[in-house]
Amino acid sequence: MPLFSYKAIDTRGKSVTGRVEAVNLFDLEQRLLRMELDLVAGAPSSQGNRFLGGRITRQDLINFCFHLEQLATAGVPVIEGLADLRESVENPRFREVVAGLVESIEGGKNLSAALAEFPEVFSKVFVSLVRSGEQTGKLSEVLKSLTETLKWEDELAAQTKKLMVYPAFVGSIVLIVTFFLMIYLVPQMTGFIRNMGQDIPLQTRILIFVSNFFVDYWWAVLAAPFVAWGALKFALYRNPALAFVLDYYKLRVPLLGPILRKIILSRFASSFAMMYASGITVLDAMRSCEEIVGNKPIEQALKTAGQQIAEGKNLTVAFQDLNIFPPLVIRMLRIGENTGALDTSLLNVAYFYNREVRESIGKVQALIEPAMTIVLGCLLGWVMLSVLGPVYDSISKMKF
Repeated sequence: MPLFSYKAIDTRGKSVTGRVEAVNLFDLEQRLLRMELDLVAGAPSSQGNRFLGGRITRQDLINFCFHLEQLATAGVPVIEGLADLRESVENPRFREVVAGLVESIEGGKNLSAALAEFPEVFSKVFVSLVRSGEQTGKLSEVLKSLTETLKWEDELAAQTKKLMVYPAFVGSIVLIVTFFLMIYLVPQMTGFIRNMGQDIPLQTRILIFVSNFFVDYWWAVLAAPFVAWGALKFALYRNPALAFVLDYYKLRVPLLGPILRKIILSRFASSFAMMYASGITVLDAMRSCEEIVGNKPIEQALKTAGQQIAEGKNLTVAFQDLNIFPPLVIRMLRIGENTGALDTSLLNVAYFYNREVRESIGKVQALIEPAMTIVLGCLLGWVMLSVLGPVYDSISKMKF
């Protein structure tokens, strides 16, 4: 179905623009009427993809969930809440999505079915939770949980960015300094060192070799990271086994590996708790969580646990056999399963890992700053030793 750009007037006389899929202009006008909009002008859109023209951020989804949760709690129908949200959304792309949701619901679909039409925006877990909320009558509670989860993910992303800012800045300085030394300074000193007429030390010969390589193949040095990244992505696409191995070793990288494991398990525990509390069965929740962990070995472990649960094992024993949760977490799960408050236990697990992640990020950040300073100091020290060493030897051999 083609995509039409339109300009319309709402019931308050406010001008509204956007894009909607329609068969023709008459169909476009009828669709807009169902959205309480009067068509002013419309034409086939030059953009063939309704998802072009902007990026939907996590903040947009947080506002979406919070807005609907507040209106659902107040007893406002979903269709009216979406109509209000459509007029207040600033992101043009997300406004189109909300308009599509309004149109689908007016066409007879429920909210979860309408959300499922936009898989690029709303994940399967998101849709499953909303569907469960609709079926159990707990939609406002589900939306509130989704809001809190999205806020946590946003906070975690902000912490991760904060962790990477200093290394990225210092790393950039190191690269700039390295290029300056190897391409400009060292070649200036090379002729002087060779004209001194003495044996050149090993570290100086290595420095001259590296400098010559930078001068002759600077383009290759600049292109190497991008080529390596592209080759790795292609190899991972063609060979799933390689992706499994790479994810396996990610979890074993010193300092960062344990943090990544905690982030993944925290995401799993939070999502599992939400789905379980919303009335989704344990097996369905396990299958959904397999898709959101983002790590092949842990995904395979959860799939194995799901198979064991389907065969009759209880949840605690299945997780204990995985050897990915510490004993404290296993005890929490056992208590939750025995008391019937599994969702509360899982939220405690998520809290446990969230705290661990924050503390670990703080420790790593404290270690990264001096480590990067040491790297930069070692680089400059090697260059100075290699350049000034022969000069010092020559001066020390002079007779006055």
